Order: sequence, then C-alpha cells, then structure tokens
Amino acid sequence: MNGNPDRWVDLRPRVLSAAVMVAIGAVEIWLGGWWFLILMTLMTAAMIWELARLTAPTQPQMALMIAALAAVCLIADEGWPSVSAWLVFPAVPLALWFTPRAQRGAAAVISVAVLVAGHGLFVLRDEQGTAAMLWLLGVVIVSDVMGYFAGRILGGPKFWPAISPKKTWSGTIAGWLGAAVLGFGFAVSGYGSLWLVALSPVVAFAGQLGDIAESWLKRRVGAKDSSNLIPGHGGVLDRFDALTGAMVLVMVLTRFVELPIGG
Repeated sequence: MNGNPDRWVDLRPRVLSAAVMVAIGAVEIWLGGWWFLILMTLMTAAMIWELARLTAPTQPQMALMIAALAAVCLIADEGWPSVSAWLVFPAVPLALWFTPRAQRGAAAVISVAVLVAGHGLFVLRDEQGTAAMLWLLGVVIVSDVMGYFAGRILGGPKFWPAISPKKTWSGTIAGWLGAAVLGFGFAVSGYGSLWLVALSPVVAFAGQLGDIAESWLKRRVGAKDSSNLIPGHGGVLDRFDALTGAMVLVMVLTRFVELPIGG
C-alpha cells in the first residue's frame, strides 16, 4: 500500500477540470456535425501548439503558426470531402521537421498521431454513431481513473520508470480490467458484441502507450507538463494523449475489420 498523503493533492482540481471537460464534450457529441468539428479542431490545434512549444520554447510565434496550420488542415479535410487528409495533413509534420527544434523527429511523428486522432474522432462520431464514441471515451476514462486510484492505493513495481515514473503495474492492469468491464457492459446492453470485452483492454493499452510517448517527449525536453491550460491536468496534450493513442489504434483497426459496436 502507498501511505503517502500527498498522493491525493491533485485530485480536487483534476475532478473539477474533468467535470467541465465531460460536460462540454457531452454537449458537442450530442450536437455532432460542425459543432463537433469545431471542438475537434480546437483540441487538435491546441495539442499541436503545445507540441511545437515544447520542442521549440523560444519560438512562440512559430508554434501559433503551426497550430493554425493544423486547424486549417483539419477543417479542410472534414469540411470539404473532396480534400483528402493525405494531401493536407503532411504539412504539419513537415513544418515541425523543417523548423529548428529539439526532438523534431518525435514531434513530427506525434503530430501525425494527433491529426489522425482528431480526424478519427470526427469520423467515429459521424459514421459509427454516438455509442461507438461513448465506448471509446469510456475505455480511456475508465482505464485512466482505475489506473490513477489503483496506482496510488496499491503502488508496487513501476511500469516503465525510466520514462513514466508514476505509472505502476497495478495501475496499468487495473486500467485493463476496468476497460474489459466497460466493454462487457456495452455488449450486454445491446450496443456491441462480446468481442468488446477483448478489444477494450487492447484499446486501453494503446491509450496508455500514447500517454507514455508524451511522457518520454517531456522528459527529453525537460518539461513537467505540456502547458498549464487545464488545472490539475497540465495541458491539452497531457489530458488527451491517451485518447490520441487509443483513437489511432481504432483507426488502424477499422481499415481491416468492422468495430464490434454500434447503435
């Protein structure tokens, strides 16, 4: 057991910020269409801004320009179906690669994941429906919450201490179990097949790897958070890195198989 009383110090601001984000997200998911696209565009642009700022902190104007470019690319791809993501999305990683910055290769790769996730979330809501969207968000949230509490209560060996010193095996496994239970809940409620029980922990693990990838980058550039935009959570990239990893995996899977969820 972890007896350190400071382990809960960030719980209150995390809960309050999470409540606000859940409320905004719920309204936008329900509205769909251009309203949801605006939210995805703002979220994607904010994450790209933080990524550019992390790797080149002395170039704030450049970070804003690359974030604006990301917003234009996402709106162009989703708002005008004749414009393919393959044509516009490479502009962002190329901008990160060819401007002076630390870890430019990692920044370019992560930017691709962020753009794919922003695109994928809009497509998932638009084509697969609200149930699929809620399942994905639920997997990420449940695995994060279960990991947070299990890691702080149970403690134990670290999952990858060199990169993410706070993550434990107990929290990681608790996240998988929570995701499996959530998948079972969706299946028995008639919103998917029992394959969700097996798929949900895999998607949760992809989310955990997204979190670890961002932690690795922050350690490489010597930053604690991607920004201070969200109280208790750090930046937008800090909060949605797991959702990015999970969404990228879902996008890859949908190229080969049909998701076992709908309705």
